Amino acid sequence: MTRAELEHIIRASADITREYEFMIVGSQSILGSKPNPPAVFTMSAEADIYPLNAPELADEIDGAIGEGSNFHTTHGYYAQGVGPDTATLPEGWQARVCRVQNENTNGFVGYCLDVPDLFMSKAWAARDKDRDFCVALFAHQYVALDQVLELVSLMPLDGKQQMQLRARIRRWAKVAEVP
Repeated sequence: MTRAELEHIIRASADITREYEFMIVGSQSILGSKPNPPAVFTMSAEADIYPLNAPELADEIDGAIGEGSNFHTTHGYYAQGVGPDTATLPEGWQARVCRVQNENTNGFVGYCLDVPDLFMSKAWAARDKDRDFCVALFAHQYVALDQVLELVSLMPLDGKQQMQLRARIRRWAKVAEVP
């Protein structure tokens, strides 16, 4: 997915829901602060999105421009309507989002996760694709080990879970050969 395609999804989501602001929480939220990242970060054809002030309308987005829709068939990318609980994020993440608003969004707003917050969400989910994404974030120096380790204490996790998350992050940093 490209930044222009994400902007198209924001615009289309606004047309569908008549909402003004949207939250993008999945891997393609990287396009907010990194509009032209290396290809490893743009391989996904989906953007996880929900209307900020009416998350219950996410199903309308999913139905109209989701996977398998005419929109998906026509454009080759799609929106996945999600909810605020889809991503586990560090405390204060809302203050760090990147705003995407321009003529290509028709003035509608998409808020994308800050890259370290995106990393934390992916690190906690820990699927194979999340591991690969996080290792690439390290390898391309989009996040630093100390930076993300500091965020662990802000995650809504108990002590044992935070310890496991720190260990996972350190393992992935070694794979990326982070000093």
